[in-house]
Amino acid sequence: MTHISTEFWELLGYLLLVLLILPLICEVLDGRFGVRRNQAIRNIDNRIKAWWVMIVVLAIAVALGSFGVLALFIFCSFATLREFLTLTNTRLADSWALSAAFFFVLPFQYLAVGMGWFEVYELFIPVYAFLAMPMLAALRGEPHSFLIRVAETQWSLMICIFCISHVPALLTLDIAGFEGKTLLLVLFLVIVVQSSDTLQYIWSMILGRRKIAPNLSPSKTLEGLIGGVLSSCVVGALLSFITPFGVFGAAAMAGVLSVAGFCGSLVMAAIKRDRGIKEWGPMVVQQAQGGFIDRLDSVIFAAPVFFHLVRFGWT
Repeated sequence: MTHISTEFWELLGYLLLVLLILPLICEVLDGRFGVRRNQAIRNIDNRIKAWWVMIVVLAIAVALGSFGVLALFIFCSFATLREFLTLTNTRLADSWALSAAFFFVLPFQYLAVGMGWFEVYELFIPVYAFLAMPMLAALRGEPHSFLIRVAETQWSLMICIFCISHVPALLTLDIAGFEGKTLLLVLFLVIVVQSSDTLQYIWSMILGRRKIAPNLSPSKTLEGLIGGVLSSCVVGALLSFITPFGVFGAAAMAGVLSVAGFCGSLVMAAIKRDRGIKEWGPMVVQQAQGGFIDRLDSVIFAAPVFFHLVRFGWT
């Protein structure tokens, strides 16, 4: 931690300053627009409240080192897996498969990540768990909606465990000249993706005209996506001091993460609409929006993309 101390605390100070300023801006803007704009401003204010908890929890985890980050994302995988499976067509016959998901697949995946076994954590869920889930379900002899049940269970493992585990997997990367600083990559990923989410929403509120998928997410517009991606590139460039990418590399990486995060939030929105719900579950922050998947939907898609770009480009 000696190498990241200065950069970590400097970044934390900047984040806290931004979180203190943003509510004041929202307070000034509130009352100056129509009802629709006021609701949007209150939505942003709620996101800021959620950020306080996320930043504090993430800062504590990073301060505790690799074990703290690993423990945090084990909890995130457990919570999101629980939320996801509550909306699936599971039956009593799936109890063996579900038990294996929570009590074997999840801990083994993170054990592999913690030990740095790249070949194991990259293949275990997409290959072996993918084959084991239908086998365990078939052994119970229940054919009703078998394909749907198995597919939903496999999908939940990929989304909630495999993808999320790529955040702490960043700690296993060996980057020349960046030794001992990979914890900062976790912060870069989370900050860029979460800020991109809100920046896209803000640009859609200001300039949004062309809705991308109105039946899935009416607030997502082409103008918002373009504005959010370009703004994220600026955020990435400002955060380049905590990365090995350089200013232009960090900006480009942030743009890619912004697009990947957008795709993740759109896919999760489609699943919610299919299940007829507005939010995934109760959030730990009162008055904030949604559940754990609502807060992590963008990170879920961006994490494996970021991991492999860094691994192939900088290790």
